[in-house]
Amino acid sequence: MKLFLYFFFIALSINGFGQNDWSGNSTPTYQELVTYLKETSSKNKVVELYNMGKSDYGLPIYVCIINGAQDSIQTFKKARKGTTILFNNAIHPGEPDGINACLLWMDEVLANRQVLEGLPLVAFIPAYNIGGMINRSSVSRANQNGPDEYGFRGNAQNLDLNRDFIKMDSKNAFTFARIFHGLDPDVFVDNHVSNGADYQYTLTYISSLKERLAPSLNKILFESLLPTLALKIKEKHSFDLFPYVDLKGKTPDEGIVCFDDLPRYSMGYTSLFQTLSFTVETHMLKPFPLRVKATLAFMKELIDWTAQHKTLIESARLRARSFVSDATSYSFNYKASSYADSILFKGYEHSFPKHKITGLKRLKYDTAAPYSRSIPYHNKFTAQDTMRTPRCYYVGAQEKDVIKRLKANKVKMKKIRRDTLMYLGTYEVIDFETVKRPYEGHFQLKNINTMRSKRMVKLKQGDVVIKSNQDAAAFIHSVLQPETEDSYLCWNFFDSYLQQKEHFSSYVFVDKIEEILNEDPELEKIYKKKMKEDEGFKKSEWEQLYFIYRGSKYFEKTLNILPVYFLD
Repeated sequence: MKLFLYFFFIALSINGFGQNDWSGNSTPTYQELVTYLKETSSKNKVVELYNMGKSDYGLPIYVCIINGAQDSIQTFKKARKGTTILFNNAIHPGEPDGINACLLWMDEVLANRQVLEGLPLVAFIPAYNIGGMINRSSVSRANQNGPDEYGFRGNAQNLDLNRDFIKMDSKNAFTFARIFHGLDPDVFVDNHVSNGADYQYTLTYISSLKERLAPSLNKILFESLLPTLALKIKEKHSFDLFPYVDLKGKTPDEGIVCFDDLPRYSMGYTSLFQTLSFTVETHMLKPFPLRVKATLAFMKELIDWTAQHKTLIESARLRARSFVSDATSYSFNYKASSYADSILFKGYEHSFPKHKITGLKRLKYDTAAPYSRSIPYHNKFTAQDTMRTPRCYYVGAQEKDVIKRLKANKVKMKKIRRDTLMYLGTYEVIDFETVKRPYEGHFQLKNINTMRSKRMVKLKQGDVVIKSNQDAAAFIHSVLQPETEDSYLCWNFFDSYLQQKEHFSSYVFVDKIEEILNEDPELEKIYKKKMKEDEGFKKSEWEQLYFIYRGSKYFEKTLNILPVYFLD
């Protein structure tokens, strides 16, 4: 009897989740989730489950597709040609609301299959961060109200995968790229839980900055999609839909700022490919079942809106791709304007009482004192930099990690067949700063300053040429332009080019400087001027020798020149 009960409870732990369980205070483990989806897909032709590649943990990342073509090749072809929505879950496995919401939606659809008629193809990644999902506990999210157990933010390499979409340090990121480009979704949603201020809202969202979007996508997002979602979610599900509460100061009274969706983040990355992209952020202090319900409400209404506007979405994306690929300039380094609109906010009164243990004032929200009042909303951004887009880029074949990532993102390129000498634009790094502590495995470069110039460049067989006029144009510019927020230079792919390799011995080189200055009157003039104006320079043999060395023919000409060139 004991043996029977043992196997009964083991089976229950694996297969016991059903339609009603997803609305409780539990979320499945990775194995429970995969087992359930495998069983569901084997029993239902409208549910397809595909192993899309490994995670850093070693276990596979799946994509579950509803309303496909019941054949892997035809389903992905249908997704790319038709209208598709992709939901991503458990990028932060301690925020599993989207897992349960997707399962609830799937179970509801299977119980009433006629609702599939007219719907777009709906795909969801059940669990993206496998390593974090396996690392399960009930204590790592100290401020969160449920579920009873959940995963951890870091993956198997302790990376935050929602900072990895450009640098692609994880296998997960390459698998995500395979899923994303395989489906080419028209709409993308990443499901999260917030960890900020306290307020009345259960459901908040992040959408792309208006200033970054192509006009056609900007129009349908802000004039149709978001207003409709807010109305329908309130009417049908009794949830307010509010922008993500990214505080300007310590409390909401000081105002909120639109979240800057940089390409390192999932939705910033997907929007580079002209996909309407969102991050859903439910509120950490609301009960888990309520958060799941809110996430499901957003999901349902977004799917319905997409179903009703398929032609509009497809047309807007086509125009957006043409707009970006044909653009003669590219703007970046967006900053929030000091100007603020006003937005009606439902918050809680706050105070700063003294804490009995620390003896210091602490922030305290009073949920018994709700309010509704206008607060500043900084939702206008301005690009600090704009560059003219080149006709094409050239990347050295030795940069295998860069080329691998470009290929993973379906960037079209051609190899140069023979060694060639060309007059091209170059990027010379003049100055930069580094962060003091590692950020997601990198000592990022900040405040990069480069100089663009033209020179003869020796291209070799195997180097690649990348035309700007293609669908991936925004991605290409964002990673190959060195001063952009998430460029490959910023993420340390080209650090080796910033280090001087050849030097000199002072006691030998000092005998050459007279000859060098005689041969270069302009250098001699600058040297003598500096000797008069800089007392420290005048007293330092090393500084004088290095100054002359740097201006001489002996100094390496490729220092700080990136292996990325451009043709206007």
